[in-house]
Order: sequence, then C-alpha cells, then structure tokens
Amino acid sequence: MSLKITFIYNSGFKVKLGKNLFIFDYYMDKSNCINTQEFEENENVYIFSSHFHYDHFNTEILNWKKYNKNTYYIFSSDIKVDEKDIYFLNPYEKIDINDIKIKTYGSTDEGVSFLVKVENINIFHAGDLNCWYWKEDSEENRKYAKKIFKEEIQKIKEDEIDIAFFPVDPRLEEYSTLGGQYFIENVNPKVFIPMHFGEDFDITFKFKEIFKDKPTKIISIEKFGQEIVL
Repeated sequence: MSLKITFIYNSGFKVKLGKNLFIFDYYMDKSNCINTQEFEENENVYIFSSHFHYDHFNTEILNWKKYNKNTYYIFSSDIKVDEKDIYFLNPYEKIDINDIKIKTYGSTDEGVSFLVKVENINIFHAGDLNCWYWKEDSEENRKYAKKIFKEEIQKIKEDEIDIAFFPVDPRLEEYSTLGGQYFIENVNPKVFIPMHFGEDFDITFKFKEIFKDKPTKIISIEKFGQEIVL
C-alpha cells in the first residue's frame, strides 16, 4: 500500500496511509499543507505533539477536531491544555487507538518520542530526541549529552523501524550529524527523513551525501510541502 509523506515545516510532517491521516509536531505551515477537506476525506485523523516547545506544538491543532469527529490527539504529558479527549503520555507508555498501536520512548530534551505501528509499518518520530552536543558546552556536559542519547537509542533499537523522522540540526554545526549517524548505525531504519533543520534544506542533502553508503535510504528535503511516496 502506498504511503505518502508531506513535509510541513521543521519537525512537522503529514503521513497518509490508507484510511488514516497522521500529523506530527505541527506548528507552522508555509505551503498550505493542511486543508480541511483532507480531514473530512479520511476516516481517522491522528495528531501527535511530542512536547510543549513552540516549534513542535501549536494550539491551532485543537480546532481541527471539528472537521472530523474521529480525530485523536496524542500529546506528551508536558503539554498543558484544558481540553477533553486527549491522550497524554509519558515516556515508555503504550496505547492502542482503533487499529493503531502507539508506544512512547524518552527524549534528551523535553517530552517523548513516538513509535506508531499501522498496517505493519512502524513509523518513528523523534521529537527532540537527539545528541545535543553543543560546541560551546563544557566537556562534562557534552559527554553527558552523548551518554543519555546512546542509552535511549539502545532502548529504541529493540523495535524494527521502517520510517524515522529524526533531527539533523544545523545549529550544532560540525556535530549536526552525530545523532543521526548513531541512530542509523544502531537502529537501522529502512528510511531516514531529516527534520528540525528550520529552513536550512542544504543540510539534508549534505547528510544524505555523507551517509549514502549506509543501507538506510536517506531522504533529502528541498522545499516546504515536499511529498515523499514510499
């Protein structure tokens, strides 16, 4: 079955698979990726927010339920909104919604990362899980950043992952590829899609070129609204 992914902005993606529409970490839409008709056309809509940071969460998404009564919100427990019918999850929890299986892992910043199992396809969205190895940090802090990141990845590698959305953040400069490389080499996702790069599309091409010999298929992103069919 064909799966269509649309890059929205930063860490925001839309995934269409069969009767289901999934939206991850929406906060801005510069290319009109989100339209109400699409909500109405799908049987179920699942909206995920990995944590409260402004570049991963926008309260606008709470208005989307009116377009489809079968809209489900799955949020990290650090998101504080006064709304009913929202699934708030901590790290290392599992829930089933209809035929969708959802599992959370931890983060090396705030909130959770998501593993979503649908129609025998495993989709992983990292949220802010990354090796946040900042050049200006102390050596002690950088060692700790690597340590906690690797510990989390060792938990995730227990699951087979088909599609991974994972940060490749240019603000980390020469260390921007550390997290993605470790993730690919230890988790071995079939497809790796960079995110959390703001508007620096070039870094996705650089990442793809550096790791082109890996068995994982790496997708480069060249524009907002880019569609990826797998």
